[in-house]
Amino acid sequence: MIRLMIVAVLVFTLSHGNLKKANSKVEKVIRSSFTHVTKVEPKQLILTKSLFKKVKSIAKAPMRTKIYRYYKIKSSNKTIGYAVLTSKVMRTKKAVVLYAFDMKGNLKFTEIMSFGEPPEFAPNSQWMSLLQNKPNKARLTLGRDIPTISGATLSARAITDGARVARAIYNEILKDKQ
Repeated sequence: MIRLMIVAVLVFTLSHGNLKKANSKVEKVIRSSFTHVTKVEPKQLILTKSLFKKVKSIAKAPMRTKIYRYYKIKSSNKTIGYAVLTSKVMRTKKAVVLYAFDMKGNLKFTEIMSFGEPPEFAPNSQWMSLLQNKPNKARLTLGRDIPTISGATLSARAITDGARVARAIYNEILKDKQ
């Protein structure tokens, strides 16, 4: 019993340290893209079965989890946006991407926070800029309004799918949370 408690405390301590480091990296990215940010509040969201189906249907994208981390972005006491963190295995390694939305639901920016695949499979900054300042109604469909990337199609697909999932989470769950 004591061993189990020690292991639990150790796991919590290690993961809490990593979580703090990840949150500070996310906060830095958010502060560089939103003006007058006074607070970035990390939150967790667990989708119910019905919300999971609804978000998946609206996003028209594969989803493997019901658990998402999001961030409430505030200026003084006013919420000025939200950011949703998604995680997906590309080929064999995980990529973590942050999608930030203003209060109108416009995709303000997309930032790769972690990319485990070889660097040549990562989209370049020019391609990533295509996912900046996109209106809430933008389709965000790879090969139609977002061009594919030769040699990095899986990455581009995962990032655009993630953008639609994050937007659906924003529109269906977050936009009415003040």
